[in-house]
Amino acid sequence: MLAKMISSCIDGVDAHRVDVEVALRHAGVEAKWFTVGLPDIAVKESQQRVRVAMGNCGYYIPNRTITVNLGPGNLRKEGPYFDLPIALGILAASGQIQVQKFEDCLILGELSLEGRVRPLHGILAMAILARKLKIRDLLIPRENAPEASMIEGVNVYPMDTLMDAVTLLTNGNGIAKFIGVPFGSGKNTVKHAVDFAEVKGQYHAKRALEVAAAGSHNVLMIGPPGSGKTLLANRLPTILPELTLEESIESSKVHSIAGILGEQGLLSVRPFRAPHHTISYAGLAGGGSNPRPGEISLAHNGVLFLDELPEFGKSILEVLRQPLENGSIRISRASGSLEYPCRFMLVAAMNPCSCGYYGSTDQPCKCSSQQLQRYLTRISGPLLDRFDIQIDVPPVKSQELLSENFESESSQSIRERVLKAREIQLTRYERFRMFNNSQISAKFIKQFCKLDSSCLQLMEKAVRKFHLSARAYHRVLKVARTIGDLEGASEIQVSHLAEAIQYRSLDQF
Repeated sequence: MLAKMISSCIDGVDAHRVDVEVALRHAGVEAKWFTVGLPDIAVKESQQRVRVAMGNCGYYIPNRTITVNLGPGNLRKEGPYFDLPIALGILAASGQIQVQKFEDCLILGELSLEGRVRPLHGILAMAILARKLKIRDLLIPRENAPEASMIEGVNVYPMDTLMDAVTLLTNGNGIAKFIGVPFGSGKNTVKHAVDFAEVKGQYHAKRALEVAAAGSHNVLMIGPPGSGKTLLANRLPTILPELTLEESIESSKVHSIAGILGEQGLLSVRPFRAPHHTISYAGLAGGGSNPRPGEISLAHNGVLFLDELPEFGKSILEVLRQPLENGSIRISRASGSLEYPCRFMLVAAMNPCSCGYYGSTDQPCKCSSQQLQRYLTRISGPLLDRFDIQIDVPPVKSQELLSENFESESSQSIRERVLKAREIQLTRYERFRMFNNSQISAKFIKQFCKLDSSCLQLMEKAVRKFHLSARAYHRVLKVARTIGDLEGASEIQVSHLAEAIQYRSLDQF
């Protein structure tokens, strides 16, 4: 009177195999139910859901002591993933259904009291696990079928009810395999609703964002209220390269675990996350009592936009420093640690001072020198160093703003140049496990960012004038390399380096 089947649980962004064993034995005086294997509260509560769901589907709970073992015993099991396999295990162990074997099935699902199978988070990671383990069939909630079907080599069977699972496992038919929309087919592509052609003026800022997109550089925009910083940031994804299948799976895993993937299967456009400045540490970095990815991980392979940068808590901003360098963040808890990916472009916007009008010719600034300095010191020097590009975004001129016959370059036109520059970088770094200029490590700077004598003289002046740190110096070189790629130049020229130095606005303070 023992049934065994395969299920799964989430740890970080990866799924792990869980063997669900259900044993029945004589109850003696009183029938009891034991769930072992480091279950959390949601797992322990499954016995109540399973009891009622089985009864409403016409089955019975045998008058036996039920022991449910979730192995391995050293892995903590969290969430309602095991309702369906536990119910099927009881049915098989008690002889109510006849199933030859469960070895070729990975089974997941939360049961409602009426026996319906509810959707779960993190199914994409579990489909990847099934392929890795060479498990043929995946029995999951119907709402999760689109994302799981994106993983080749796994047969996805959508379940609406407990009865559907019983029908499939006992008859082998009656439930059709789910066929999803292939990635990149066009049917699951989302078109951008915004375009750079809608932005009046701000040619310098648009040029800087083009450079940023071409090399995946971090950008800080500084300008008075209403100058268009948020408008520009919202259009940055329209000039970025499309997600590759590998990138889409990586990002979709994170969104699936967070429960915000939706019904499109895989993400088709790069994520753009713009959290409010009141966000908590856990909201930005991830974690919490029930761990989930934070905004920096939800922006993986996309853009993280922080508007009103100085308004974020200083301790919250400092958490960005290590992820920006490593592309991942580790969350430590008493029960263990989790690691989430977070390789993203950081784009931020801020006013030049507290009132917002320092340096403006249209409206006088009301801040004293002490207030100005205090405002700027809300952002630490090490964090500012991690912005490759720092640009001023002045107010749009009145004649440009009022003009009805303005012409501005479209996102598609800009994107074509960005893609060409990215292709150059992919070819250059294909042997070095790098993909763009922002990823050039210190040991490769001399190899890929060579400077001739004229460039060295200019760089020496810039370092002395702006007191550039070693990190800022390297970032200037990386930006110059990207500008050269946009022009198809094999070597960094003085004009490329001069433009890159211009993108260090805050170094003058």
